[in-house]
Amino acid sequence: MMNKLMLSCKKASELIDKSDEIKLTLMEKLRLSFHVAMCEGCKSYRKQSLFIYKVLNRKSKINPENITHLENNPLKTQIITKIESLSK
Repeated sequence: MMNKLMLSCKKASELIDKSDEIKLTLMEKLRLSFHVAMCEGCKSYRKQSLFIYKVLNRKSKINPENITHLENNPLKTQIITKIESLSK
């Protein structure tokens, strides 16, 4: 039973990355939680991954039309281009 619950750090990091995009199965969640509870490195990786996912997700929701203080500014075009490239 213990072998079925234990993940390698490589597999745990794959599940952490996967969980940012899609819902994990109950068994994947259980195995990942068990591993992260015992592994400080993967616990840190999980926190960093969640932070990065939230930041990138927040940036992709920025509406370029709300950047009114940059009207007629060439920087606005660069910002809009950058935002659009993040959402692709």
